[in-house]
Order: sequence, then structure tokens, then C-alpha cells
Amino acid sequence: MSGVDYGFLSPIWAGGSATGLAGDAQFVEAMFAVELAWVQVQEENGLCSAADLAAIEAVCDIARYDLNLLAAKTPDGANALIPLLGMMRALLASDGAPASASTALHRGATSQDIIDTALMLLTQHSMAAISRLLQNTAEALAHVASEYRDTVCIARSLTQHALPTTFGYKAACWLSAIMSAAKNLDEVRSQLPLQFGGAVGTLASLEQHLALHPELNVTTAALTAELASRLNLHNPASPWHSNRLPIIQAGSALGSAIAALGTFGADVLTASRPEIGEITEPREAGKGGSSAMPQKQNPVHSVLLRSAALNAPGHVATLFTAAGTAVDERPDGAWHAEWPALRELLRLALGSSEHAATLAKGMNVNTEALARNLKLGGDAVLSERLATVLAPVIEGGKPAIQKLVLESITEGTSLRELLRAQLNQQQVSDEQLTDLLDPAGYLGSAQRFTDNVLAEFSAWEESWQPHS
Repeated sequence: MSGVDYGFLSPIWAGGSATGLAGDAQFVEAMFAVELAWVQVQEENGLCSAADLAAIEAVCDIARYDLNLLAAKTPDGANALIPLLGMMRALLASDGAPASASTALHRGATSQDIIDTALMLLTQHSMAAISRLLQNTAEALAHVASEYRDTVCIARSLTQHALPTTFGYKAACWLSAIMSAAKNLDEVRSQLPLQFGGAVGTLASLEQHLALHPELNVTTAALTAELASRLNLHNPASPWHSNRLPIIQAGSALGSAIAALGTFGADVLTASRPEIGEITEPREAGKGGSSAMPQKQNPVHSVLLRSAALNAPGHVATLFTAAGTAVDERPDGAWHAEWPALRELLRLALGSSEHAATLAKGMNVNTEALARNLKLGGDAVLSERLATVLAPVIEGGKPAIQKLVLESITEGTSLRELLRAQLNQQQVSDEQLTDLLDPAGYLGSAQRFTDNVLAEFSAWEESWQPHS
């Protein structure tokens, strides 16, 4: 157990689906999947026998391997596949497999083919789970946006009270960002490519083997296409051993999703402060407690979303740096730097999407606190509206209104009373002034924008809901 990473220092993904989707064991299983799929393609096209395939299938069983020993041997070749192949061939020999099975295993391939493709499989499976969780989060936020579409609250700019908005529009903004990130993630997932090019990306060894066996009547292009199809990966026009965009596109999509969820979490953290009290996280047994202060209910889901958003950019930067410094037909270190960065982004995205789904489904909105906080700014939160409407009718125009607003704030005097003293009833009646100072009358297009986001969500939801 000495090599197991339980995630004690990474609570964002510890105990969640990341442990079963993006762990070391899953990476080893992904390498097995690529090697086995390639032998299956060979067997179907006459490059090896059914006995070879059966023998290799028998050794593609992770339970037969000591992963601690594999980890100890990994530095010897600077990647895990080289010692894994040695272990696989040793098992083939001990199982009494045909000698040809060892030849069929990894035929024409190189370590980068298997590792890059295995990472694509790991990414594909993880992204599928992330996508489902983002859909769950979006569903919950769409419900919040709809329910509070007309609930007026204060909008904040640079931490200060700004103008009225609606809580539904706040939720719609979270939804819009998460929905955009999810769509981007799905697009990237649909294009995750197979990497298969042999030692330097030319497939020379495989081409030579086929040239020696013209009776097989098959091409490397056909074999590669079949392998991509079997692994459910995109078949690129050429290998991408020196083109690292597939890695940075995957990392960027994951980073974008984590950032969108981080914004959601950060807003909830602010709103859940007791002195603000507009949102509280769901009450869950055993969650949010303090080791020293029994009265506390910590907003753990939001805290973890924020921690992931702070953590992710460094890993995305590593992928861009590695791509920008890749050299030759196989980079000397840049390639290796990609692996832990991409894997950690998968873990962070899995953990974030799980916590976000729980938060969005269970958070409580305190409408009384929304109304109370809206009133804290007084009539001054309508100063933009007042300046627009009253500047033409008040002596001194807009500067005069700005002066009255400043006086109201600094002297604690009612802005309504100050305005009333400057305006006669013919200019602005009491009823008109009351309407001007009603926050619900100065929401702009907040409700329309909320409806637009909800319509976009409905169309998106239709695309992933099962049809009868």
C-alpha cells in the first residue's frame, strides 16, 4: 500500500469518482486496453493468431501485477510502459504462450503511442463522468434561475453594492458559464485522438512488416483506422507525437470547467458569510463541521470548488509550457511533464463537478436576507437611474444629483427627502419619485437575459436527454 495515493492532501477529489477513473491503476488498465486492442486488430487482419490474442488477453489482467514494483521500475526507462512490457512478456513466457505472442505484443508501436493513447482513454472516460455531473449542476441551477427569476437583490461591483438585479439572473450567469464549459468539454471529448506512429511517427516498422507479407492485403492506414474505431477515439490524419495540441486542448477544457465551477463556489462563499446570509450550503450529516468550534457549519463544497480553481491554472500552464518547449520527434522531458499535470486536472475537474452538483441541488436561498441587503444601500443604489431621468429637470443637472447622493451617503440623510426638496410636484410627483426609487423598476434586461439562458439550457438539455 506504500504507493497508493489516497488524496489526503487533495480533499477536492479524495473519496470521489476520481479515485476510480483517474488513478494509477486506471492508467495501467488503459495501457492494457490499448495494447490488447492493437493485438485484436492484428488478429482480425491475419498479423497474429487467435492463440496469440488469447495469451495476451490473459496477461492484460492488472491483478497479476505488483504495481509497487512497476512504479519502482518506472524511472529506469522514464516511463511506466517499458517495465510493464517486460512484466507482460515474462508472464507470457511463464504461461507457456506461443513465442509469436511476444512478437505480436506492441508490434510496430512505441511507448509514446501507448502512453498518449492511454491518456486519451483516461481523459475520455473521466470527461464523460464530468459531463454528466455538469449536466446535473446545470439542471439544478436552471431550476434556481427559474424560481428566483423575479426576486430582486443587490448586485455587487468590486465588493460594493452597485445596482439592483435578480437572484435568478445571478444563477443564470453561473449556469451560462458552466453550460459553455460543458459544451466545450464535450466537443473536445468527441475529438480525442488515437496516437499511433511507431518509433518516430512514420510507422516504418509496421510498414516493413506488411511489405514482407503482401498476402495480408492490408495497409497501415486501415489498421490504424480500425484501432481508433475499436478504442472509440478520433482517427487523425497523421500521428501527433510532436503536435501536443490534443493535450493542451484537453487541459484547457478541463481548466475552463474548473474555473466556471470556481466562480460559482466563490460567489456562494461570499453570500454564505453570516453577515450577508443570502445562501447557505446544504446541511449534510458529517460535513462542514469544525474540529475546534462546534457551532460552525463550514461551506465545504464552496471551499473545495475555490481550492480547485486556484490549483488548476498551474497545471494548465504546465501543459502549455510543455507543448511550447517540445522538441524533436519525442520531447526530452516536456512529454513527461504532461502526464501528472493532465491527470491532476482530470481529478480536480471530477472532484469539482461532484461538489458543484451537490451544492447546486442543495443550497438554500434566503430571500429575507436578499431583501435586507438590498435595503442596506438605501435609495442611493438607484443613483444611476436618477441621474439619467432627473438630470434634465433638476437645476444643475447630473452634477447636482451626484452631490445630493454624496450628501445622502456622508450625512445619512434620506436621498428621497433631498430630491423632494429640489424638485417641485410639477417636475416630479411623489408617485413618480416612488417609482424611480423602486429597485424592481430598474432591472434592465435581467429577466430577459435569464430567459435567454434558460432557453439555451432547454435546447442543450434536449440534446442529451434520451428520446423515446
